[in-house]
Amino acid sequence: MNLITPDFGLLFWQFVVFLLLVFLLAKFAWKPILAGLREREESIENALRQADQAKLEMQQLKAGNEKLLAEARQERDRILKEATTISEQLIEQAKQKATDEGARMIMQAREAIQNEKQAALAEVKNTAAQLSIDIAERILRRELTDATAQKQLVTDYLQEVKLN
Repeated sequence: MNLITPDFGLLFWQFVVFLLLVFLLAKFAWKPILAGLREREESIENALRQADQAKLEMQQLKAGNEKLLAEARQERDRILKEATTISEQLIEQAKQKATDEGARMIMQAREAIQNEKQAALAEVKNTAAQLSIDIAERILRRELTDATAQKQLVTDYLQEVKLN
């Protein structure tokens, strides 16, 4: 029963040893332990802050990437639109050039036809003049005095000459 109910001296010495142990722990162990806990707490807080900062940076990078991607899409659309516009302009220029060339060729053909027509008319006039001169020459060679005979001669020559 002594173990269950200790004496006052035992309790006293146990209390003194306990106080001595608390004093020694407070003097030598608790400060390093508390300092280590504070350091750990600070490192955890720093790690959390850095994680939050990294999260913010990631969000900023993501937003920047999305912005760059949107700008790249706009640039691509602009380039495609310019290319389409340029191709349409080139097609339109080619059509205009072909139309102008066709009109120029038609104009040249008309001028050539007009020149040929004028040359043919000049040739017909020359032929008619030559025929007139031939008829006049023949008439003068005969030296007809009678008007009816002259008329008959001209009619005969005109029948001989067939104009197309």
